[in-house]
Amino acid sequence: MKIPDCDRCLLYSHNPHFVCAVHPDGVDGDSCLDFREDPNAEPAELWEPEGATYYNSELILQPQQRWTREQQLELIDWHPMFTGRCPRCNAEFDRDWSARVHWDCPNSECGWMDDTV
Repeated sequence: MKIPDCDRCLLYSHNPHFVCAVHPDGVDGDSCLDFREDPNAEPAELWEPEGATYYNSELILQPQQRWTREQQLELIDWHPMFTGRCPRCNAEFDRDWSARVHWDCPNSECGWMDDTV
């Protein structure tokens, strides 16, 4: 039986009558102990559906994003996490950003509250 690795093997015959010189009829099972990667073989084309990426030859589906790419880029322009200022009254936030979870305006009169979290 011919397996998918045969097409990339140095010993593959490219002949319809036998698989290779070592295993003319193919191998039993789903792997071959005599497999030798052919350095001139065409690389396997990896199809990537939208929202997925290959990592170490494994297709990984990306988690569903809450915002579109454009909305994410827009967020950088106005959110206090990136600007350090309230988007409504322009009050400056303390520089303790690493510990901050909520980005509500430090100016009590403004009342802007971060609802993005």
